[in-house]
Amino acid sequence: MAVAHYLASILFGATIMFGIAHGALAGESGSFSAVMGFNSDYTRIEFAGGNVTGGALRGPATITKSSGAPFVEGESSARVCIVYAKETEAGVQLEAPCVLTDLSGDQLYLMANRSIGDVAAGGGGAGKQQIMGGTGKYSGMTGSCDYSVAYLPGDIGVTQTKCEWQKP
Repeated sequence: MAVAHYLASILFGATIMFGIAHGALAGESGSFSAVMGFNSDYTRIEFAGGNVTGGALRGPATITKSSGAPFVEGESSARVCIVYAKETEAGVQLEAPCVLTDLSGDQLYLMANRSIGDVAAGGGGAGKQQIMGGTGKYSGMTGSCDYSVAYLPGDIGVTQTKCEWQKP
């Protein structure tokens, strides 16, 4: 009887440890959607038969839909991006590293890439963003986003994005 009790205790302990380890290995994941307004301050030059545009893009980002923490519906962050776009007859190649800083000071890092559309008023287009970690609650986070951007008159615009994320 003592041996059976001892074996049951070991089995129970192993089950608990496996459950904890499995939870740690499973990680976290989720999704969110956001709308992001911005002001742009770009410089554009003609270069080698095309145009090159670069500069800053700044504005708010608000979570419009979320599967849960750490992204909370209705919460806003400040967004700053450095945009580099090269336009040729072959199309546009745009890259923009972005930092979103939430109210607690935690930062989320995104890298936007787009190969259609432009960066002029009346333009824009669809692209992809990669989630590249961050600080605080975003540390170690990865994922990807589909986004679309519209450039409006007056150096302003709006971006809509839908993201899937995971943490180890």
